[in-house]
Amino acid sequence: MVRLLGRSGTRSPLRPGAAPSARRQREAGPSRWHPVAGLRAALGGRSVAGQVFLLVVVIVLLLVVAAVVALVLQVRYDTTQEARNRSLAVAETFANAPGTVEALRSPGPTAVLQPRAEAAREQSRVDFIVVMNTDGTRYTHPEPDRIGKEFVGTLAPALAGKTVTEEIEGTIGHLVQAVVPVKAPDGQVVGLVSAGITTENVGGTADRQLPLVLSAAAVALALATAGAALVSRRLLRQTHGLGPHEMTRMYEHHDAVLHAVREGVLIVDDEGTLVLANDEAHRLLELPADAEGRHVLTLGLESGTADLLASGRVATDEVHLVGDRLLAVNQRTTDRAGVPPGSVATLRDSTELRALSGRAETARERLNMLYDAGVGIGTSLDVTRTAEELTELAVPRFADFATVDLFDAVLSGGQPDAAATLSRTALSGIRKDAPLYPAGDRIRFVASSPQGRSLGTGRPVLEPKLGEAPGWQAQDLERSAQIVEYGIHSLITVPLRAGTLLLGVVSFWRSEKPEPFDEDESALAEELVARAAVSIDNARRYTREHSMAVTLQRSLLPRSLPGQGALEIAYRYLPAQAGVGGDWFDVLPLSGARVALVVGDVVGHGLHAAATMGRLRTAVHNFSSLDLPPDELISLLDELVGRIDQDETEAEGSAPVTGATCLYAVYDPASRRCTVARAGHPPPALILPDGSVEFPDVPAGPPLGLGGLPFETAELELDEGSRLVLYTDGLVEDRERDIDVGLEMLRDALGRAGESSEDTCRVVLDSQLTARSSDDIALLVARTRALAADQVAEWPVPTDPATVGEVRAAVTRQLAEWGLEELTFTTELILSELVTNALRYGGGPIHVRVLRDRNLICEVFDSSSTSPHLRYATMTDEGGRGLFLVAQLAERWGTRYLPAGKVIWAEQPLPRSSGRSGAKS
Repeated sequence: MVRLLGRSGTRSPLRPGAAPSARRQREAGPSRWHPVAGLRAALGGRSVAGQVFLLVVVIVLLLVVAAVVALVLQVRYDTTQEARNRSLAVAETFANAPGTVEALRSPGPTAVLQPRAEAAREQSRVDFIVVMNTDGTRYTHPEPDRIGKEFVGTLAPALAGKTVTEEIEGTIGHLVQAVVPVKAPDGQVVGLVSAGITTENVGGTADRQLPLVLSAAAVALALATAGAALVSRRLLRQTHGLGPHEMTRMYEHHDAVLHAVREGVLIVDDEGTLVLANDEAHRLLELPADAEGRHVLTLGLESGTADLLASGRVATDEVHLVGDRLLAVNQRTTDRAGVPPGSVATLRDSTELRALSGRAETARERLNMLYDAGVGIGTSLDVTRTAEELTELAVPRFADFATVDLFDAVLSGGQPDAAATLSRTALSGIRKDAPLYPAGDRIRFVASSPQGRSLGTGRPVLEPKLGEAPGWQAQDLERSAQIVEYGIHSLITVPLRAGTLLLGVVSFWRSEKPEPFDEDESALAEELVARAAVSIDNARRYTREHSMAVTLQRSLLPRSLPGQGALEIAYRYLPAQAGVGGDWFDVLPLSGARVALVVGDVVGHGLHAAATMGRLRTAVHNFSSLDLPPDELISLLDELVGRIDQDETEAEGSAPVTGATCLYAVYDPASRRCTVARAGHPPPALILPDGSVEFPDVPAGPPLGLGGLPFETAELELDEGSRLVLYTDGLVEDRERDIDVGLEMLRDALGRAGESSEDTCRVVLDSQLTARSSDDIALLVARTRALAADQVAEWPVPTDPATVGEVRAAVTRQLAEWGLEELTFTTELILSELVTNALRYGGGPIHVRVLRDRNLICEVFDSSSTSPHLRYATMTDEGGRGLFLVAQLAERWGTRYLPAGKVIWAEQPLPRSSGRSGAKS
């Protein structure tokens, strides 16, 4: 109650230091209490201050003991770790030092190694460095008399090629020693090196830190003593030595004080009964005379005030309207030790603050709106959606209608042109029938309109009375009249600026509220639009960057698949929801009617990932033209990524290629064999003709760019009608799903797929696997076809030049069976030249194969690895024109290497009259 009276500001005669205290001092005399004596008694433990002092001393002592123990334990641990690290480092350094292996193999190891060991021991500050043979016999030791004796310690792991670190009790005390093997270049352990150090030679930290801890403890104890003394002295001074009787007499006068203050005071018990109310409370609340003793809910008070008093909850300056008065209510609980439970409330008449509170509420609402604008505008990087968020926030909290008009270039991510037309990007209102330009309309504002003036001056324009605004109707006479007739009477237009860029204009319209917009609201609108402009400009920049990345990515991915007859192919590519990624795929026709399938992935998103993807795809195109096996092609691609990483690392601000993967498969329809190699990529899936699904065991190589490890291939024999499914990890793996779960889900989806490649793509992407969010998805499904027996002709060629004519005759008969007589002359000439080259420069066995697919393919096999090359023969040369003739007659020709030789091939287009025979479907 003394604290409550102090809040009223009324000078009470019963406060400390008044009449009762003076009377006590006159009766007792000055000798009854002295500050020094009272302080000594307090610190003696009989007072609260003394007890607090003792408690502080105990706590400080406990903290000191804990700090010393922790320091000792930490120093002991750090000492052991330092000894381990130093002994291991010295032993490894000496074991790997140049000349150690040669010294161990020399006739006198001790003569060579003892001086080195002692020099290294003195420099590294360890207690010993011992070099020994594999039997544990010492070659070196700080004490020469111990050379030649067996080493004391654990040697077995070191003899196995590992290091050993152990703690032992030696003759020089507790020490830590490390044993390290000495390995020859071939990996054989030829000796051992041990280094050790005693822990006392590593320590010393405790000696330096312990005095500091003890000094800090002494300072803390001194501060605790001084603090307790100051608290005791302050308590004694404030009470002036008042005893219990004088305090009781002071409380006897509380009623007089309560009724004298100009602040209402009410005391309510825990059951809601009014215990006490002073005169000011009776006046402010118009309480009845018999209010004390009644429940506050029965006193006829306003419901909010009565509920607050009955609840007993804490309230601070809570404003309540009681009659024509505005009362500020403060309420605190009295439920403390030794005090009856209940609450105390004070009432203060603050009617004059009513106008100020209204303005404060308006300011608070505006601040809240600006805060919500910072949080709610710009949640996405879409220009249109950001503009809609601005209008949705402004309606109906600030305006009845809000529109955002942006230059057309802003919507596409470009630089705005002040002379261009605008597009109504967003429109929000309290009703849908307002005669404003609808969203999507293209608008060009006249210079006299408020929007035109805002765009021209770059400043907000306030039109408090829209119907009387000059020049406004010139924008659209009919629509302007409809707007005024509709009831829209006030307007604020604010230019949407981001730095020096003018993005558009925002208009706020008022119809329901009769008061027009004022200057304060215009300033608020300007601040609101300024915050939104940053988000809209960020969305514009993102749109520009995203469009560039998407354009780049689409230009790098295949737009159509090349013609080939070996596979029925369907594909899908789904970009990530945000940004563009580095997934790619390709279908590459090869020689001999073979087809290469490629799927790759560059981890990451954005221009860098798309550009890297394009570089890798181009490299695969170039490497595939060499007709390399899959493992060799991926090895070349791995070297290329390594060089790219090196170049990117040297370039300032560039990031290396991380996480690039690739799978390369080559299918031969003649043999129905598919050779596959992969570098860090998920394994392919295979749907057999009977509908069963399996994941072939293809060796998993490391991701591209790591280097140093070879890549392996797997050769699969595929039945005709099998479907090979290649994909990127975005199809089977995400942040919430492990890849094993994704592979099982893919297996189930493939098991439900139809027979065609298109059906397979559709079923997979219609399943739950399409729940993608952050990664691209590339899917390639290839249904195998096989060349029929009547599409392949093959003859062995003896190593006799006379057999060339027999080959020509056999080919002529075969072409007649196929109805390709038109190609007889050129085919005979091509095969004659190729077979002659094989006989002259190659080696046996030699055989010829002719394939009838989309083209007529002639192949000559021999065991030589020498590659022929095209050259121009001079007038005096008798030969050298064979391959030149082949290149002129064939559409394509080339060489591919086999494990046991090479193949020289040439392709000719089929005559149109023969039609496309292709592979058997």
